[in-house]
Order: sequence, then structure tokens, then C-alpha cells
Amino acid sequence: MAKTQYATAPVKTDRMPPGIVFIVGNEAAERFSYYGMNSILAFFMTHYLLNAQGAPDPMTDPQANAWYHFFVSWVYLLPLIGAFLGDAIIGKYRTILILSIVYCFGHLALALNHTRLGLALGLGLIALGAGGIKPCVSANVGDQFNPSNQHLLPRVFSWFYFAINFGSAFSTLLIPWMLDPYQVSAPERARWPGWVVTFLERIHGPDVAFGTPGLLMLLATVIFWLGRKRFIHMPPAGLGNYVRELSTGENLRALANLLIVVPFVAIFWALWQQNFSSWVFQAEHMDRHLFGINWKAEQIQTVNPIFILTMLPLFSYVIYPALNRIVRLTPLRRIGLGLFTTALSFLIVGLIQMRIDAGAMPWIGWQVVAFMVLTAGEVMVSVTHLEFAYTQAPRKLKSLVMCTYLGAISLGNIFTAAVTFFYEKIEGAKKLDAGYFFFFMAAMLLAAILFVFFARFYRGKTYVQEAA
Repeated sequence: MAKTQYATAPVKTDRMPPGIVFIVGNEAAERFSYYGMNSILAFFMTHYLLNAQGAPDPMTDPQANAWYHFFVSWVYLLPLIGAFLGDAIIGKYRTILILSIVYCFGHLALALNHTRLGLALGLGLIALGAGGIKPCVSANVGDQFNPSNQHLLPRVFSWFYFAINFGSAFSTLLIPWMLDPYQVSAPERARWPGWVVTFLERIHGPDVAFGTPGLLMLLATVIFWLGRKRFIHMPPAGLGNYVRELSTGENLRALANLLIVVPFVAIFWALWQQNFSSWVFQAEHMDRHLFGINWKAEQIQTVNPIFILTMLPLFSYVIYPALNRIVRLTPLRRIGLGLFTTALSFLIVGLIQMRIDAGAMPWIGWQVVAFMVLTAGEVMVSVTHLEFAYTQAPRKLKSLVMCTYLGAISLGNIFTAAVTFFYEKIEGAKKLDAGYFFFFMAAMLLAAILFVFFARFYRGKTYVQEAA
């Protein structure tokens, strides 16, 4: 049987590449999978974790916080493996497909085993799968373009980010609802048919809550496979060529330039990622009655992707053009503005925590305001850095250079895990107090000020793939 021949260079056109719809669909399903699991992970560790005998064995809040951020740090460190495989050995397409299957087995482990062993095995496989595909997926988006349609790249990366948050918005509402056992009241049991009661009881619990994201990851893998004939399959460079390409003076300068941005964006991620951990623990002690519904603590984070879906077009078509009329809004200036904005969000949650520490139960609406500010920072920092890292990456090192974007997330989570570990082991804290949040606010403010100074030393060049 003849081997299928795939296109290996973009067709010269000023229109949208045909494979983009499969990439965006895959990203939406994969992000549903990841963020669905992510939304309940910290809460699962503090409420549902079991020992080998099946008895409850929950972690403290700081322990779960440290475990969570240590896991995320590996998710964003292991992209180095995926980048090497994708750029040098087997190509981006095969790397994504193979590691997506590993990813599915990670979800399966979490669904079947609720002990620390199952947790470690499941998170390890997910870190390898999710981390390994990350640089290849985002670089694969850019590989579909050539100089004739590169003007569409900002729009596509916005749609790519839209898909991420479209998937996560639904999962962060649904999966926390699935985690807790469903309590059917006596009137409901008398009114509803028996099969309805049985169904509602069986679609809840950790096995279902972790299994459902696994099914979505399987769907994401199938969608990606279906698009194989529409994608541009950039061939791997080969190990020898890859090493030579990496060691050229121009490419080493490009990598060194991009590394200037990483430490500052890492502090942004140290703060942002806590909406899945410390912000959830804070929400447990707040009045969560909003819009006539008493929300679960893990569900409040849903406002982040909802705000993203609103703010992406708002910033692209209104705020950025307005600011550009006042000052030339370069990518680095957008990132700097986003860093200052993110510090403000932690000022808000720090003030909320002060009231909680004093014995009050503040309204969850105040944390929603903090989410709105945090999301504005995310649009300016994360979306901009994603596009910036790709366009500044030499053509044959796209996946590797995307690791500078992903590595910033890893470093930020290592920082958060270390601070939390210190908080528990040195301070002996079982809960996170206001001082914890104010520490991160101060770290972000300092990073933003330093970024303004160091960004002046950036000297870059834009690279896109050549047309066939």
C-alpha cells in the first residue's frame, strides 16, 4: 500500500489555511479535557483523596497547593521533549498524535484510582502528554501560514485562544458539578422516575468527573487525526541538521533575545495559575450566592474563560486601536501593561482575604471583579506572548522556541510551589492568609517595573514559513 503523501509547505494564498478548523476544534476539546480535570484537582486533593485501604486521606490546603503547582510546572517543562521530537525527529503531527494517546491514559488513571499512587501516575502521564504536545500544537498553527497570509496570524492566534477558553468555560462549570455526589431529595425521589434518580446519582463522583475529560481528550485526538490530509506537515529537520540549525549565530541570538521576556512573564503565571488553587480555597470561605445560584467554590473560575471570550474582541477591535492612537502599542508594551494589571488583581484578592481572616464572609462578587482584572492582564500578557514567541522563532526551531512561552509558565508554577512549601513548612500554616496574596502582588509589581527597563534591550526579527 502506497504511503500517503502530505503537503510539506504552505500553498501561496492570502486566505485562511484549510487545516485551521481541525486545529481549533482539537484545541477546544483538548482544553475542555485539561481544564475540566484542572478545575477539580486541588479540591479533589483536599476532599476526596483516599489511602491504599480506601479510607479518606485528604491533604491540607498548602499541601494541595504545592502538589498542584508542582504538577503544572512539569506540564510546562516537558514541552522540551515534544519540541525536540517535533522539530528534529518525527515531526509535529506524529508527536501530537502519539502523545495525545499517552494523555488519554493519564485521564484513565485518575478516573480509576483515587489514591496518591493513582494521582501521581495520572498526573505524570498527563504532564507528559499535555506538556509534550503543547509546543507542537501552537507551532503547527503558524506552520499553516506563508508570507501571503501571515497578516491573518494575529486573528488565528486569537481564535486559537478563543477555542482554549470556549472549551474550558463549559468544563469548569460541568466537571465540578459532577465531582460531588448528587443528593436527591425525598420529594424529587417521589416525583421523578427511578431511572432518572439512578442516572443523576451515577453521573457524579471522582471517577465520572475525571473520566469525562478523558473522553473529550479522546475526541480531541480523533479530530486531529481527521485533519491529517488538510494540514501542512513540516518535515523534521533531522538530528544533525537540527543541532547545526540551533548552533548558528542568528538563531542563538533569537533564542537569547526571547529569554529576556521569560522571567517577567513567569511571575505573571505564578499569579494567574492560582485561580485554580488558592482562589478556590478562598472561595470556600465566601458567600457564593450569585444570580440566584449558590455556586461551588471550584465553579467560580468559569468567569475567567467567559471574560476571555468577551475581552478578546474588545481588546483587538476597541482597546488596542484606541491606545495605538495615543502611543505605538508594541507587543512588549502590551505585555508590560498586562503585568501591572495582574498585580492589581492580587491586591483585590488580598483585601478579600483580610476580611476572611477577620472572620467575615465576603460576597463572591468581589472575587469576580478580581477575575475580571486578572483576565484583562491575561489578554495582554498571554495572548501577546504566544503570538510573539512564534513570530520571533527561526523557521526550523518553531516548536523549541515555543518552549520559551511554555517555560515561563513552568517557572512561575515552580515559584508558587516553592513559596507555598515555605509557607507550610517554615510558617506552619494550614491555611493561606492575606499575607500570602500580598506577597505575590508585590512580586508581580516588582517584575512589572523591572520589565519596563529590561524590555528596552530586546532586539528581534520576525520569521514565518515560506510558501511552496
